Amino acid sequence: MRFELFMAARYLRARRRETSARGKGRTARGHKVVGLVTAISVVGVAAGVAALIIALAVTNGMRRDLQDRLVGATAHVELLRVAGDGIRDWRPLMARLATVPHVQAVAPGLYGQVLISRGARSGGALIKGIVPADELKVGDLLQSVHQGTYAPLVPQGAASEGDGAIPPIVIGGDLASTLGAQVGDSVLVTSPQGELTPLGLVPKYQRFQITGIFSSGFYQYDSSYAFMRLADAQKLFIEPDLISVMSFRIDDLYKAGEVGKALEQAAGPGFQSTNWMEQNRELFRAMKLEQVVTFIVLALIVVVAALNILIALTMMVMEKTRDIAVMMSFGVSAEQIRRIFLLQGLLISAIGTLLGLVIGYVASVLGSHYHFIHLDASVYSIDTLPFAPRIVDALVVAAVSLGMALLATLYPSSSAASVLPAEALRYE
Repeated sequence: MRFELFMAARYLRARRRETSARGKGRTARGHKVVGLVTAISVVGVAAGVAALIIALAVTNGMRRDLQDRLVGATAHVELLRVAGDGIRDWRPLMARLATVPHVQAVAPGLYGQVLISRGARSGGALIKGIVPADELKVGDLLQSVHQGTYAPLVPQGAASEGDGAIPPIVIGGDLASTLGAQVGDSVLVTSPQGELTPLGLVPKYQRFQITGIFSSGFYQYDSSYAFMRLADAQKLFIEPDLISVMSFRIDDLYKAGEVGKALEQAAGPGFQSTNWMEQNRELFRAMKLEQVVTFIVLALIVVVAALNILIALTMMVMEKTRDIAVMMSFGVSAEQIRRIFLLQGLLISAIGTLLGLVIGYVASVLGSHYHFIHLDASVYSIDTLPFAPRIVDALVVAAVSLGMALLATLYPSSSAASVLPAEALRYE
């Protein structure tokens, strides 16, 4: 095998020297054409491999970033009533469910759709009434407050609730832009769950003061989420001492399904659970399909480069017919000739693959570190293009590249092995 590898490498290295030595004529022109096609093959393989590495790094980064933000912004598991009538006597139930295996933290919450308005501007929002001390243990949205603070949401006792002060609210950054609101401004929150009067159902409304604005980088939350104290939400929705959901953080987020079933059994009949995987299953399926399609499309670049390798080797066999005949006359077997051109094609592919891996990984690492590509969060749900290069992707891409090159070498190497020395040397 050392002889075959030596000859394959020599054919690649010696081409330019032979061209300059001969200097002119048909042979020199043939060397130049073969050299150009070989160079194009190397560049094509490198471009295809680099494009695949970068594309896979982007899709992996998108999946990782979205998953981290989703898992950070929402609870791993949520427990609610099947009938949608809310959870009463929730404090002892919450204390009991906190002891279920794998549960690390639990928090109460009361959800409700509202209309938030400021002057002539308004926007729909999903209000969540929370206990901040518990909410911080199951989600990270409150920690992303970048203007103001969520501290006023912490209950200060019965005196503060009845002193006539405007209750606090924390809203998302995009929702604040829609309303044209800043920290310190007051907004009117209107709930469709109003009071029944002789004139019909009158919506319940109350004025709140914005004490904090959060920015998670996830448009779905920044544009439509708001937090208030649980007691204020219960008063707004006319639901005294009732919650709509219990949120759980667990030690292994991939066990969310089985932990949810355990919580349902522990809570008793009438309860159902949902988890972060169920809520976002379609999103992750779409991203997986996108990754597969991207890989197939960009792999066509490597296919074109493999065709260039086939052309380059075919031209090389035609050019080296005399050399092949001489070697076979000196006892080199047809199998050795075949391996020479197989190895030559693999060398071309290996050089291009190595260059592509280096270029792809350098670009991915730089993109991951500096975040120089910005996105419209309202369209892509994230504000920067994430990169997450993986070793397993490099192995798969390298295997595909070398495999295609191997297929491309089968025909020219077989043609070289079938050369008849007597016929090739007849006119020499």
